Amino acid sequence: MDKTWLQSYPPGVPAEINPDQYCSLVHLLEESFGKYADRNAYVCMDKFLTYGELDTYSKRLAAWLQSRGMAPGARVAIMMPNVLQYPVALAAVLRAGYTVVNVNPLYTARELEHQLKDSGAEAIVVLENFAHTVQQVMGKTPLRHVVVASMGEMLGAVKGMVVNFVVRNVKKMVPEFSLQNMVTFKDALAQGARMPFKPAGIKADDVAFLQYTGGTTGVSKGATLTHRNVIANALQTEEWSKPALGEAGGEQVTIICALPLYHIFALTACAMFGMRTGALNVLIVNPRDIPGFVKELAKYRFNMLPAVNTLYNALLNNPDFAHLDFSALRVCNGGGMAVQKPVADKWRQVTGTAIIEGYGLSETAPVATCNRCDVQDFTGSIGLPLPSTEIAIVDDEGRQLGIGQVGEIAIRGPQVMAGYWNRPDETAKVMTADGYFRSGDVGIMDAQGYVKIVDRKKDMILVSGFNVYPNELEGVIAGHPGVLECAVVGVPDEHSGEAVKVFVVRKDPNLTAEQLMGYCKEQFTGYKKPKYIEFRDELPKTNVGKILRRALRDEKQAAAQAS
Repeated sequence: MDKTWLQSYPPGVPAEINPDQYCSLVHLLEESFGKYADRNAYVCMDKFLTYGELDTYSKRLAAWLQSRGMAPGARVAIMMPNVLQYPVALAAVLRAGYTVVNVNPLYTARELEHQLKDSGAEAIVVLENFAHTVQQVMGKTPLRHVVVASMGEMLGAVKGMVVNFVVRNVKKMVPEFSLQNMVTFKDALAQGARMPFKPAGIKADDVAFLQYTGGTTGVSKGATLTHRNVIANALQTEEWSKPALGEAGGEQVTIICALPLYHIFALTACAMFGMRTGALNVLIVNPRDIPGFVKELAKYRFNMLPAVNTLYNALLNNPDFAHLDFSALRVCNGGGMAVQKPVADKWRQVTGTAIIEGYGLSETAPVATCNRCDVQDFTGSIGLPLPSTEIAIVDDEGRQLGIGQVGEIAIRGPQVMAGYWNRPDETAKVMTADGYFRSGDVGIMDAQGYVKIVDRKKDMILVSGFNVYPNELEGVIAGHPGVLECAVVGVPDEHSGEAVKVFVVRKDPNLTAEQLMGYCKEQFTGYKKPKYIEFRDELPKTNVGKILRRALRDEKQAAAQAS
């Protein structure tokens, strides 16, 4: 397939980027530390951290890590929410010549043990709120060094002491733990300041991140992202955003970072893109506290707000959100799950800014496609391939299909992972001989090069031989005024093989199944109509707010087997 999408590119956006302008992410970071030394890089709970301070602190922690005697390329886990210690630790691990293993701090001991064993992580930087989980697995993993951070230690002496007292003693958010040979984050910085830092000889193809994925679809695997992979995606994101945000280094961009930095979406779209362009990242520690989140938003004239559909929806349903100042807002990136038209339309109405839907995976560092930043209305597509990115629609045998044909989305570009960590068998299943990554998503490309996701292969429902795609149904059902959130899954049915079931969180407490079924009858042809509707108080979600259809399917299958 020729690069038909280039005809639809915005003026000024290049067809290609050059990831080789940096020899490593450390090169990129240190360039920004020098260029923007006096600028604020991050702010959390009203405490600002400049690029210069980030340079100093990360070099100290890097020196401390190097003093532990780990070999070049050793894996170091980071297990923290969006606090100021996260970007310090991130830069330190990379500058020391090691590989970052991002860990969801809400992991259970079982999940953490698997990830630490699989990655071979020898050290971990963890917020004390989650240190008890590390204690449970310490003797079963390769871990030898533990750095424990506290919520308040980088917020200033007085405020830090107050925050730590409240977190530990009032809210009781720090379960008891005991870890031998641990050092506090503050002490590691102090010790590192007295130690020599040795610049690491890092190459572009060295591993920068092990980004674990697939935990909701099977055994969690580490997507091996090289320095070049992540540099490429930061540069691709920068070029794609220029029509809305301008040139890097110009007027400082303020990014609202509510997505967790340990997730690939925020890691690239907020942290790495922000570092490259000299932006300020506003760290939101707990985005599920929507009233608290809205109060933070009120403090800043923000330009960029990446989020998932459920977070956009939750903000829109907060009565104070509509009264914020949106005059500086330029880019709202939607990813992680399908953006629903009712949410996008209301967001545009309230904020005056469209949600720019994009698409990517941990395996693609993550962004592969995105709608143009000058789009004004919901398109229903995931946009165009980014610069230096090729998208092919392929059949089950890997043959490329033509424009308008439905098949699996395959991606090739400098942001595509090197493979799954120590899993050549799993890598072989998804990588083609000519370098395409098979995404597992079913899609279609139109004559202008825009790609639309039909659905995940595994989520497709087969009703009497007809394919039913949950995204389509969810997008329409979410448009009912009485619906807050919904999820569609297939359940076993003796007559049709599978039947459609919809789980609904009500916005209107008086909404009945009969009313919603009548609405669906008007909207869908016979085989697409839900056979079952179940109301819930909430739906299961991932750490970034993506609704977990699989959890709902597994729950139903377990119940059926039990009966």
